[in-house]
Amino acid sequence: MLWNVDLTLVDVAIVTRDAYAEAFRAVTGRPLVKLVPPLGRPDSEIVFETLAVNGIQAEDDHLPRFLAALALAFADRRGRLAKEGRMMPGAKSALKTVARLDGVVQSVLTGTIKGNAVHKLKAFGLDKYVDFELGGYGEEVYPKATLLQVAQGRAKQRLGTPFTAANTVVIGDSTRDVQAARIGGAAVIGVASGRSTAAELREAGADLVLPDLSDASEVLAAVNGLTSPLDRKAG
Repeated sequence: MLWNVDLTLVDVAIVTRDAYAEAFRAVTGRPLVKLVPPLGRPDSEIVFETLAVNGIQAEDDHLPRFLAALALAFADRRGRLAKEGRMMPGAKSALKTVARLDGVVQSVLTGTIKGNAVHKLKAFGLDKYVDFELGGYGEEVYPKATLLQVAQGRAKQRLGTPFTAANTVVIGDSTRDVQAARIGGAAVIGVASGRSTAAELREAGADLVLPDLSDASEVLAAVNGLTSPLDRKAG
């Protein structure tokens, strides 16, 4: 199971924007005027586009410097996450319920860089259900479909079995999450809790669409319907 983080499990947009603004100033010496909307994109892509829309010509060292500054700025603000952010409805119950399913390992497939993804989930007590070492993160390769395959490769190396659409499920709120799963080789559950509507998620190719995660039994049924017990046990 690979969960998207932002607007699927948590919403910490205010803190994220503040961290981006500080990182931008640290790297460029200028104030951030416009932050590119995430829309399911990885931090590495957002950084390049944000530099461009703010009139900064990207240089070779901009991305590593920006990501390092972003990690530091976000860590400095981690105490604000639970106060100014929110856990999405049903997120903890869904993670906890799926964790009980025989043969399932849960990780994340997110555009957020790894350190920040850990902070986001830890702030709401969701980290205990996730194996972060098997995930895919925003400082790595993109597009997200390739990142999905990286995560599947990590799981194969750890667990000793190939991961395909038969035993990999992505849960995300954006059409990009759905498209990545379709291209990368995974079943996908769309959750209409973010900026993509249920209709848009279906049109993008989601196998199933849920309004949110508030009904844990519905989430469990969706996962069961998209995987077989044999394939899960193989993992």
